[in-house]
Amino acid sequence: MADGQPVRTIAVLGAGTMGHGIAHAAINGGFDTWLYDVTDPALQKGNDAVQRIVRKSVELGKIAAGDEQRVLGRLRPTTSLPTALEHADFIIEAAPERIDLKLELFAEIERHAQASALIASNTSALSITELAGSLRNPCRVAGMHFFNPVHKMKLIEIVQALESAPGTLETIRAVSERMGKETVLVRESPGFITTRVNASIGNEAFYMLMEGVASARDIDKALKLGLNHPMGPFELVDLVGLDTRLSILEYLHRSMGEKYRPCPLLVQYVKAGRLGRKVGRGVYDY
Repeated sequence: MADGQPVRTIAVLGAGTMGHGIAHAAINGGFDTWLYDVTDPALQKGNDAVQRIVRKSVELGKIAAGDEQRVLGRLRPTTSLPTALEHADFIIEAAPERIDLKLELFAEIERHAQASALIASNTSALSITELAGSLRNPCRVAGMHFFNPVHKMKLIEIVQALESAPGTLETIRAVSERMGKETVLVRESPGFITTRVNASIGNEAFYMLMEGVASARDIDKALKLGLNHPMGPFELVDLVGLDTRLSILEYLHRSMGEKYRPCPLLVQYVKAGRLGRKVGRGVYDY
């Protein structure tokens, strides 16, 4: 609860793959939600994606047909960052995994948001403490790591930065619960829990592919059937984006040493523009 009050309005900063999924979770949880992006095309694409998810939920019987417009009515798309920030008592930053972009957004949050608004970053690997340290009051910041696709994945990692207040962490837990999610609490460490493990698995899979140990399809099949993973590592990296995975590995390599050095084959794929489903070609063609 922001400043002791229940959260009513959320601003999601970024309408991309994660941002629009988070916005859907927010409106589905009953929150009035501002969805911000820099350009009209990016915002429209995110808005359209939210509407598709809601329509699919109606088809599957998860939302009553009569409730569709009521749920969608909670969504307020905007390209005005001050407007989104001024009206929100809870802010979720969902910019791409670049610390410079996130710090720019945090500077705008400091400038335009309510002093009582709580702030969560959806980063999957970057330092929440560094982001929080850019604000006058770092106690109101923590990590809120969602998983892709947000409307299907149940987990949120709540990441405790150096100065995250207990009330901030409790509010994030309560908001997550209203979104229908389950949470784990993680003390800040590069890659948290899931990103650190997933990056290792995915990187090792690329090394096996590079060495000719097995085909991509057989590696994926082995982990799905042999280890009961819902997706193989190459299916997952194509969904997440090879460029995103490479950026995370580079950060882990800088922070934690040689065991996280990105596989040269992954680097080659990214240089070739094979970034995954979002461009129609990654490890697999789409």
